[in-house]
Amino acid sequence: MINYSEKFEKMRIAGKLAAQTLDMLTSNIKEGVSTAYIDKLGYEFIRDNGGYSAPLYYRGFNKSLCTSLNHVVCHGIPSKDRLLEEGDALNVDVTAIINGHYGDTSRMFCVGKTSVKLNNLIDATYESLMRGIKVLRPGIKLGDIGYEIQSYIEEKGFSVVRDFCGHGISTVFHESPNILHYGNKNTGIEIKPGMTFTIEPMINAGKFGTKVLNDGWTAVTKDKSLSAQFEHTVGITENGYEIFTESAKGYLKPPYL
Repeated sequence: MINYSEKFEKMRIAGKLAAQTLDMLTSNIKEGVSTAYIDKLGYEFIRDNGGYSAPLYYRGFNKSLCTSLNHVVCHGIPSKDRLLEEGDALNVDVTAIINGHYGDTSRMFCVGKTSVKLNNLIDATYESLMRGIKVLRPGIKLGDIGYEIQSYIEEKGFSVVRDFCGHGISTVFHESPNILHYGNKNTGIEIKPGMTFTIEPMINAGKFGTKVLNDGWTAVTKDKSLSAQFEHTVGITENGYEIFTESAKGYLKPPYL
């Protein structure tokens, strides 16, 4: 039996800091605030709590958080020019490094009153994440995770993004295996105790196609439909799983306050 208790203890600390960052940001995400201001708050909170923001300078990315608005699927770059408006949906993705270990999590936030269609998309995205997590235990295959997410999402009339996926994570930001959010049961590698990875389904209201803008980072839906995402970092135990990035305040999905 592999002894992963020390690794998990460090992953808990990193995951807790990432989740606390989102908890702190919750009351600050409102109409009239820029995504650059949200980024600044996140950077300072992680720094002041003994951590470092993993995205900062990662492969040339020059911000601490990813802020993905409306039809942005992932990797949106915080901007002082874009102020949040009534009806916006924002995904904030935080990765904190502390003691050489990474905690990676994201949540959706709604600004003011949002449309029924958008709320349904956000609810389904959160539910798909949790369905993917709830099947976790040693002996299942990676394809079982994707199957749970895809079958639920397509039944709701939405689509699962194919171009981006979850990933192994521990002392490295992105490592194997890739965690696809679509797939077939009993395919892919077997899940074993001690594994740590993210599950982070990106779900589109329209078709699953995406494209990356000229900045080299911002991924958007090809058909300009809305997109939503939630993410947790998890670890596989002897008989199940542990979520390292749960909110200490019990924040699951909007509305939070």
